[in-house]
Amino acid sequence: MNFPDWEIDAELARMKRELNISKDKENIGDVNSQSLDDVINKLNHLVGMENVKSDINTYINFLKVQKMRKEQGLPNISVSLHSVFCGPPGTGKTTVARLMGEIYKELGILTKGHVIETDRSGLVAGYVGQTALKVDEVVKSALDGVLFIDEAYALAGSGKDFGQEAIDTLLKRMEDYRERLVVIVAGYSEEMSRFINANPGLQSRFNRYFYFADYKPEELLQIFQGICKQQHYTITAKAKDKLLQQFTNLYNERNNNFGNGRLVRNMFEKIIEKQANRLVKLTDINKEIMMNITWEDIL
Repeated sequence: MNFPDWEIDAELARMKRELNISKDKENIGDVNSQSLDDVINKLNHLVGMENVKSDINTYINFLKVQKMRKEQGLPNISVSLHSVFCGPPGTGKTTVARLMGEIYKELGILTKGHVIETDRSGLVAGYVGQTALKVDEVVKSALDGVLFIDEAYALAGSGKDFGQEAIDTLLKRMEDYRERLVVIVAGYSEEMSRFINANPGLQSRFNRYFYFADYKPEELLQIFQGICKQQHYTITAKAKDKLLQQFTNLYNERNNNFGNGRLVRNMFEKIIEKQANRLVKLTDINKEIMMNITWEDIL
C-alpha cells in the first residue's frame, strides 16, 4: 500500500519526537543520578566556611533522623526549614543555597530542589497592588524548590515603601505552601538580625542561622588556584607568594565592601589580561607558556 507523502512525513516527525523524548529522559536520569553523599561531598570540598559546613552536616543528620522516625511511625519534631544566611558578599552564600536545594531534594523534602534567586527589585513594584502580584509570580516559580532572597533586609523600607507589602505577601505564601517552599534570606549579619527581629512574623519562620565569614588570605589563594585549574592555567611558586602577600594586604585593610570570592575573580581576570600583554611580546610561544602565570603577571 502506498501512503501519501504527508502521512509519511507525519510518522517520521512522530518517531523523531519520541526519540527526542527518550533522549531527554536519559539525560534527566544522568542529571539526577547523584546521591545525598555526592551533594555532601560537594559541600565539604568548598574552600573555607568550616563552621557553615559543620552546622549544615549536623542539620542534615537531624533531618535524616526525623525522616527515619517518620518511617517508623514516630512523631516528628516540628522544625522550620527556612534559613538566614548571614555574611558579607562573595562568601559563598548563593553557592551553599544551591546545595541546600539539592540536599532537600535528596532527602525527599522537596520534589525539585531548584533554586530561584531574587532580591528586592524582583519582589517590589512601584505601584499599589503590583508588589503582591510580583511576589506571587516569584513564589510560584520557586515551588517545590528554594527561594533565595539576597540582601533581604532591603525589603524593610519606610513610609509608603512597598517593601512591607512584599514581606506580608511572602509570609502568607510561606504558610500557604509550607510543604512545597523553602525560603533562604541572606545579607550582612547586623542588617539581617535587625530585619528578622523587627518583624514577629519573620522571627517565627526564620530561626535557623548560618554565619559566613570573610575568606582568609590563604583561602582566597585557594579560590584563585581553583579558578586557575578550571580555566587551565598554572601559577609559579614566586607568583603564588606575591599573590598571597597581596591577598594578605587586602584582607588586613578590608571594609564592608571587601569582595571575597568576587575579589578573587576580578583579580584573576586582571592578571590574565596582564599576562596577555607579556605573551604578545614573545617570539616563541607554546601551550605551556600560555598556561603559565608568572611573578610579573601579578598586579
